[in-house]
Amino acid sequence: MIGTPPSTDPTSTDPTSIDGWHRLDQRLTSSGQPTEADLRLIAGLGVRHIINLGLPSHPRALPDEAASVAALGLAYTAIPVEFSQPTEEDFAKFCALMTACAGATIHIHCIANYRVSAFIYRYRREILHWPAAQARPDLLHLWQPNPVWAAFIGFEPTES
Repeated sequence: MIGTPPSTDPTSTDPTSIDGWHRLDQRLTSSGQPTEADLRLIAGLGVRHIINLGLPSHPRALPDEAASVAALGLAYTAIPVEFSQPTEEDFAKFCALMTACAGATIHIHCIANYRVSAFIYRYRREILHWPAAQARPDLLHLWQPNPVWAAFIGFEPTES
C-alpha cells in the first residue's frame, strides 16, 4: 500500500532496466514510459493495475497502451497530465484512483517518472500526512522539481 514506507528488501526480480524504474513499497512501483516488453515484465511482478500520467501524444508513448495492458489481463487508467501545467483536477483524479486501488499491486508511470514522483510526494504529504522528511527521498531520487511542479506539490527544497 502506498502508505507504507519503501521496502528495505528490494525484490531481485525488479526490472530495473526500465527507464526511471523505482520501487516505492511492496505493492507500488513507478517508472518512465515502459515499452511493450516492459509491460510484460511489470505484469510478471504481480501488478494488477497500470496507471499512466503521461500524455498519449508524446513521441515515446505507446500507440495503444490501453489495449496492450488489457491484453495482459491488467486494469488500466490514464490521467493525462500536461507537464507544463498540472491541475488540481488531475490530482483529485489521482487521489480517487489511489483510494479505489487500495490494497492492489499497482504500477504508475509517465514519460520520465517526474509527474508520478511529484504526485506520490503530494499524496503522501496531503492525504497520508507523511512528514516531509519521510516523503521527499522518493521524489529526490528521481528529480529536483522545477518551479511549476514545486509550487503544485508544495515542495520547499529546504523543508525538513
